Amino acid sequence: MAFGFFKKSDKKVETPVNNGPHYYDLKVKQIIQETKDAISIVFEQPVNKIAYKSGQFLTLITNVGGKDVRRAYSLNSSPFVDQDLAVTIKRVDNGLMSNWLPDNLKEGQTLKVMEPMGHFTTEYKNENKRHLVMFAGGSGITPMMSLIKSTLTQEPESICSLIYCNRDIDSIIFKDQFEKLQITHAGRLHVIHVLDNAPMNWQGYSGLLNHDMLIKLFERIPNWGIEKTTYLMCGPEGMMKNVDTLLAAQHIPKDKIFKESFVQGTIDKAKKEAVVASDEKKAREVTVKYDGQEFKFMVEPNRAILETALDLGIDLPYSCQSGLCTACRGKALSGKVKLDEEEGLSQSERAEGYVLTCVGHPMSDDVVIEIG
Repeated sequence: MAFGFFKKSDKKVETPVNNGPHYYDLKVKQIIQETKDAISIVFEQPVNKIAYKSGQFLTLITNVGGKDVRRAYSLNSSPFVDQDLAVTIKRVDNGLMSNWLPDNLKEGQTLKVMEPMGHFTTEYKNENKRHLVMFAGGSGITPMMSLIKSTLTQEPESICSLIYCNRDIDSIIFKDQFEKLQITHAGRLHVIHVLDNAPMNWQGYSGLLNHDMLIKLFERIPNWGIEKTTYLMCGPEGMMKNVDTLLAAQHIPKDKIFKESFVQGTIDKAKKEAVVASDEKKAREVTVKYDGQEFKFMVEPNRAILETALDLGIDLPYSCQSGLCTACRGKALSGKVKLDEEEGLSQSERAEGYVLTCVGHPMSDDVVIEIG
């Protein structure tokens, strides 16, 4: 999973010194079979409740085949509505964690979890009056559910319109919940389903989301004007690019569009090779300051700083390993670091020297990184 922003991207972010991410051992209270290939895991809140924002994610950590594996999953729960924490996981082909969890995790067990993170969030105000237009595909519905529940309960004058794309009717996650929410919040939540393979009696939209379909969809949802409307998207990469193109054709300003991308694995191979083919092809020593300790190690030109540290047994914080979730973020106190992917950092963070160790490569011999 990778992460975008649901806030102004140039907002300054303060990082406390020597205060790394917190980890919790959370008890699995309930496992809900949402669809044939998707489950929700409900975690019992500890005595000292974990604070979080709608749209954030949890990083789950467990041992699979003798090796610790970490994966980030968005919260579907709302801090204003739900007593517990809940994430939704959909099986993917050859997915290590996404298949291990539904096959092995049981209610009553505990799971190591990193504190909530992510910036696909917003601040709620009772006096707000806005329209959130959401595009989701598959498990990309997870953070949208959290945002919808919070918006409907915390902003009585705001409304949500959801366009949710799935393979077929049996793949719709939270289908019954959305039907109930539309009744409870009549006129304030509009859910439109789009199916790749629709049944014979299907009355809704089917096929790929294209320009003509988008025009028809926009005719069905309230038009509050560009100033009061925000567009959100979360789902597979192909869907995201398609929606991006469609919104651009409608002249929707980019500053009104916010994304949360789900990606598997590490950064694109071509980007890594581009680093190796760049100006400097030599191993560099890097110093990382974290949790009151200082680590010095050599990083080869085709290896990321985090990747090298983990291989050496240095337990640095991380989650997505794709350069978007910012769990591995640190501040470069000196030296030059090249990043394969910068989308996870705001413009002001980059200007202040923040880097992401999972996609960072040292380009000078004096790189010192402090992880908060």
